[in-house]
Order: sequence, then C-alpha cells, then structure tokens
Amino acid sequence: MTSRADNEAWRDPARYWRSLTDATAHLPAPVAVIERDALRHNAMDLLVRAGGIPIRVATKSVRVRAVLDAVLAIPGFRGILSFTLAEALWLAKDHDDIVLGYPTVDRAGLTTLLADELLASRITLMIDDLAHLDLIDAIAPPGSRPEVRVAIDVDASLRAPGLGHIGVRRSSLFTAAEVAGFARQVVRRPGFRLVGLQMYEAQIAGQGDAAGADAPVIRMVQARSRDELRRRRAEIADAMLDVAPLEFLNGGGTGSLEFTGSDESLTEATAGSGLLAGHLFDGYRSFRPAPATAFAFDVVRKPAPDIATVLGGGWIASGPAVKSRQPAPVWPPRLRTLPREAAGEVQTPLQGDAARELRVGDRVWFRHAKSGEPAERIDAYQLVADGEVVDQLPTYRGEGKAFL
Repeated sequence: MTSRADNEAWRDPARYWRSLTDATAHLPAPVAVIERDALRHNAMDLLVRAGGIPIRVATKSVRVRAVLDAVLAIPGFRGILSFTLAEALWLAKDHDDIVLGYPTVDRAGLTTLLADELLASRITLMIDDLAHLDLIDAIAPPGSRPEVRVAIDVDASLRAPGLGHIGVRRSSLFTAAEVAGFARQVVRRPGFRLVGLQMYEAQIAGQGDAAGADAPVIRMVQARSRDELRRRRAEIADAMLDVAPLEFLNGGGTGSLEFTGSDESLTEATAGSGLLAGHLFDGYRSFRPAPATAFAFDVVRKPAPDIATVLGGGWIASGPAVKSRQPAPVWPPRLRTLPREAAGEVQTPLQGDAARELRVGDRVWFRHAKSGEPAERIDAYQLVADGEVVDQLPTYRGEGKAFL
C-alpha cells in the first residue's frame, strides 16, 4: 500500500527534484513538468481551505485544458473564470458556466457571442461601466440577439485614512450605494440579465505575509481590510436584494480562501494559482502548496568555478519588476542569479556552492513566480507520476492559442 509520505515526495526536496530529473532525462531542455500527486494535494487543500464554498477555477493561472477538466471533475470545484472573451468562446464548446473575469471590447468576439444563443447562455460578461453595454447594443441591438448575461465587478481594495488605496485598480464601483445605483441602470436596459457580482481582494489574496521586514505591517493592513471588506460586502449584498436576484457573489483568490469561505455574503470563491503553485505562494503563513509545476534548463558552460550558466531562464512574471518576479532556481539547492544579469532571455548564470559541482549537460530546476504564465512559453507539460512521465498535456500555446 502506498503511504502518505510516498504521495508527498516534495517534502523531501532531494528525492523530489532528483526524481523529476530522472523522469525527464530523455527529453531536451527546456522541459516543464506537472507532478500529479502534488497537483492532487493542492486541489484538495484548496477545497479544505475554502470551507465548503464552491471554487470557480481561474483559467489564467492554469492555461492547460487537461488540468482544467480534471480539476472541474472534482466535487467542490464549479465553473470557470476566464480572462479573455476569445478564450471563453473556445472553452464554451465544452463548458457551460464561464464568467469572463475582465471587461471586454473585443468586437469580433462579441459578434460571435451575440449571434449564438448557446454561447450567450454559457458565458457571463464582466462590466463596471454603461459603456460596456453601449458597445454590445451597437453591435447587436436588443431584440436582434440573445439575452446577454452580465456580472458587475466591484472594487474590493482598501481605502483607509493615511494609507490611501491599497489593492489593485479595477472597478470604479466601491460603495453599496454606487453598486446598487449602477445595477438599477443595468436591469433597466433591455436585452441584459444581471446575474452576479465579483469582488477580488488582491491585497489579501495576492500578498504574502510570512516573512520580511514589512510582514507585520502587511498583516495589520490585511486584518483591517478583512474587517472592512466583510462589512462592505454584506452591505452590497443587502442592497442588491431589492435590485435583482443574483446567481452568484464571487470573491477570493488562492491566498485568501479561508477568509472567503467564512464570508457569509459570498456564494463562491475563485482560485487557480494554488493548483500549480508558483513560488510567490511560499510567502504565506496560512498554507504551503506543493510545488506541482517546475521547469528545467541545461548547463551549457562554466565561466568560473562557482558559476554555471544555463541556456534560457528569463521567464519573468508579470507585475512590478522586482526580484520576486524572477524564476527561482530550486535544485540543486542554494543557487542564485547574478545581480547584474538575473534571469536572462537566452542565458542565466547561476552562482553558489552547488554551481561548483555542476557540469556541462547537468540539469537545473526552476519554479516560476506565478502559475499560468509559463504556459505561454511551452507547448506542453510532462505529467509525472511515480517517477515517470505518464502523459503530455498541451498548453493553450500547444493547441495553437495565444489569447493575451
């Protein structure tokens, strides 16, 4: 019988990374892997942390259809949060509950959506401005098209005296009065059906609180934000009762699932990054996902005894151009990039004691800062289980799709 320890090989880094090296030794670099047991662990952990609230899967943090399909087959995961309309139209061939997480002005995509009753019933568009509705009406006026499902994006950031705006810049709608007033204008528009609200608390979900000189301040601000957001979401939910019957009120993110699951105003959470687990999630106190995905490059030269240079490496994550957005070399241990070169487009010099032992042709494993973005660099992930490659999973890119 397989023990729990056997299924959690990542808890022994030497064993884990060497097994991935052995499993993919026959494949040319760069090689990217998804370790099946680590992915399963992360999916189950997300469900536990959400406390029973359904989880909508954020596709931008995965970008591999086989993974999306497998996760959505697990009870507790329900529906998709897509990132572009073109992607939503593509996925809607096989999925019937897709919420577009961001507003769209894709006229070609909207023309396709508005000409197909089935697609219109499967995809919910995100709005926060009447201009979004005006654009749809200009393409196909009410009466000449199916009813369009829409959801309102509401700013979930913190606005605090002395601190200003803390969070991402999304919707202009913030207060319950603003949301309800906008919602009333939406429901008065013929040809639209208001079905949901989205409130993503990036300042909680996307900011680690485990370490660093600013960790105490981050924890204080996040605690204040949780209190404010719980009150404001309740006010918004109450205000919407008199406006329209909603199918969902969505919140959350991988880094804030415990809070999302405890917020009685919400009907569902969104998560995706925690499935594949980029290294940004190493900085949270409340959870530690397994490193389900990684990629490897080969050493091609030794410019100095304590430096080994790999071919490639510069798969930088979106966001502020700081060190945390670089891919992290994780095996062999204690390797670091050079301050003046960092992770390069074509080559990445790595320094450290382990570099002295590396030889030309050896393999170095990296973890990306985020989860979905590496899929834009590769055609497929190698699915590894029990130390062997058991399948090849094409990414969006591998299926000929580049949505953004």
